[in-house]
Amino acid sequence: MTADPVARNRVDRRRERTRNALLGAARKFLSEGRTAVSIQEITDAADVGFGSFYNHFESKEQLFDEAVRSALQVYSEMRDGIVSLYDDPAEVFAVSFRMTGRLQRQIPQMVRVILNSGMSVLLRDEGLAPRARHDIIAAQEAGRFEPMDPNMAVMAAGGALLGLLQLLDAQPDADVEARTDEMTFHVLRMFGMTKRSAQKLSSSPLPPQPEL
Repeated sequence: MTADPVARNRVDRRRERTRNALLGAARKFLSEGRTAVSIQEITDAADVGFGSFYNHFESKEQLFDEAVRSALQVYSEMRDGIVSLYDDPAEVFAVSFRMTGRLQRQIPQMVRVILNSGMSVLLRDEGLAPRARHDIIAAQEAGRFEPMDPNMAVMAAGGALLGLLQLLDAQPDADVEARTDEMTFHVLRMFGMTKRSAQKLSSSPLPPQPEL
């Protein structure tokens, strides 16, 4: 006999809730820079049974890695929806950079998860780095950016972005729009854009960001 589909769906939903609760607890700990916590502390924070942890993750390290991945997924979906409105790859890069800086005020916990992952987040296969690499290469091929090794360019732009996010996190009263647009201008100049072009791309109106 096959299992009752309704019962199976109920089990699936319960498993999904447990997994999401564990990921939420992990993101909270990561946003606070607390990675030395025990699995018991994680399950307590998630309000799930200790034994249920191993139904979803093999280790704490796997959970934390998946928590970073899920935070980057939130960013990626939001970013991809916004930049789909643009054709110029340099403008796509600029809009993406400006949008990301503004996220520090919109979803600070997610941003802190990324910040506390350090520069290694720029080496991951999802989220910030692959999108920046794609945009930079496209802008170079279109003659909008000067030639530069894409990996070096990603690390240069990514380092500037992470530094900006860290500064905004440390200065809650700072003008996030002004600081982000200023950093965007300097990164565009670093990639060889003229002052006039960089100023235009770093100050043009942005589309509304989705509600979070």
